[in-house]
This record gives sequence, structure tokens and C-alpha cells, in this order.
Amino acid sequence: MIGHAVDLEAHVAALCAREPFAISYWIKDLVDGRVIQRDGAQPVPAASTRKVSILMAAFKAVHAGQLDLDERIVIETRHREDVASGVLRFMSPGLVITLRDALVQMIITSDNVATRLIVERLGLPAINGFCQSVGLTGTVHRVVIPPLGTPPDHSLDAVTTTTPADQGLLLDLIWRGTGDEAAARRLGSSPALCRDAIEIMTWQQHRNMIPSLLPFETVVANKTGRGARGRMDVGLVFRSGRPIFILAAYSDRVPLIMPDGTPGHAAAFSIIGRLARACWDGIGAELASP
Repeated sequence: MIGHAVDLEAHVAALCAREPFAISYWIKDLVDGRVIQRDGAQPVPAASTRKVSILMAAFKAVHAGQLDLDERIVIETRHREDVASGVLRFMSPGLVITLRDALVQMIITSDNVATRLIVERLGLPAINGFCQSVGLTGTVHRVVIPPLGTPPDHSLDAVTTTTPADQGLLLDLIWRGTGDEAAARRLGSSPALCRDAIEIMTWQQHRNMIPSLLPFETVVANKTGRGARGRMDVGLVFRSGRPIFILAAYSDRVPLIMPDGTPGHAAAFSIIGRLARACWDGIGAELASP
């Protein structure tokens, strides 16, 4: 643990310096407004953290009357092809869900059947246009669904890429948009839809990174990612009912097996969990309920 917020920047840098793979992050202290980052503008594979921007692009289309959250969608056999995440791939063809159901599953179980349904309705140009319009200049959506069997040495232009700073900015805008009409308008959305986005992210079922070392009852609105080159997580962490920090953390070039025999993915989970814990100990402790 660390005693004062002023120690945080040095502490998180020291944590990452010990790892034999790349770690980049963007941290915003929502108590005093400062930002701490390590390679925050460096493009990295987005993996499923890309889905936060897909969610908000969909909400923009809903706000504009172009999509209907109550639309009923039939899941076909083709939707399940080449999908390796989520639960809908195990369901029988002919299952009917709403567009809102698809958005929820895309976020909380990282379901790629749901993601395919949504991206087919939006189109990659519209999603990329949304990202550019809100200032996510380092984010490029290149594929509807990442192809199975992508090798660990793949180039960045083979996948959707983003930056820790882009994802941190997006989470910051969504949070501000929950109560600020101007911030919501920048997202092409409404405060109600921004609140919906945060609530959906708090239902996240994958809790092995940012939430992993935090007190069990901690409210975290996050979206994880799993890629051939690493693991990643972006999230908004609450204490005593208010958000205290945003963390967007990406591991890259993670080996399959670490020198000590630990699986590489477990090492990536661990460092992101420890970064979140360092932020928890260094930010907003004075807000804790007695």
C-alpha cells in the first residue's frame, strides 16, 4: 500500500518496470483531476475494450432514431461462426433477443455473436466516424469480429487498435455525460443513455483485472479485453458512491509462459489488478465511509 496520492505516479511506474512485457496505462484521478500515464498515446491492440466505443456509437444511433433498443433480432447459425467469446454461440439458432440485450451481452460477457449483430447494423465506417467525432484519434476499428487463430506476432494493422488515452477519454466523457448535457451531446447521446452505459458496465462478469484486488463490494464499471498479444481492461472505479479514478491499462507482447513458469495471461491479469489497487490506495481514501 502507499500512503499519499503524491506517491502514486512513482509507485505504478515501479510496478510496471518489473514486468518483462509492455504495459501502458492512462489514469485519471477524479478527486483532483490529474492524469498519470505511461505510453498513453501509443497504439495497442484494442481487443474487446473496443466494445465501449461500439456501445456508445450504438447509443448515438438510438438517440438519433436510427436504431431501436426494442428491435427483436433472430440469432442465425451464421452469427455463431468463428466466434470464441460470450454465451450466445452456445444457444440454439432461432433465439430472439432485443438490440438492448445484444448491447448488454456485448459488454458484460464480451459476447461476439452480440457484437456481430450490432456492428452489422452500424457498419465500421459509422463506428470509426463516431470515434473521430469525439476525439478518439488513435482508435481504428478494422474488423467486425477478430479472426480466430490470429498469431501472437500479428501486426497492429491486422486488428482494431486504440490507445489508453483514447479509452480513458471515452470513459471520462461517458461519466460526465451522465449529468452534463454538453458532454452527452459530444457523444451524440443523452444523459439517460450515458447513465445506461455506466450501469451496463457495472454488470461486467469478467472481474479478473481491475476489480480483482479491490474490496469485494467495490462498484467498477469496466470492459475487459483478450487478445493474441495481451490482456487489457478499462474502467471507472467508485468509492462511497462516487467515481474516484479511471484506469485504462494494456499489456502487450505478453509471453505464453513467464520465466518462472507462470502463464503469461495470469501475469497480465496480476499487473493490471495491482495497478488498480495502487490507484485505490492512493486516490480518494479520505472518502471512505467510517
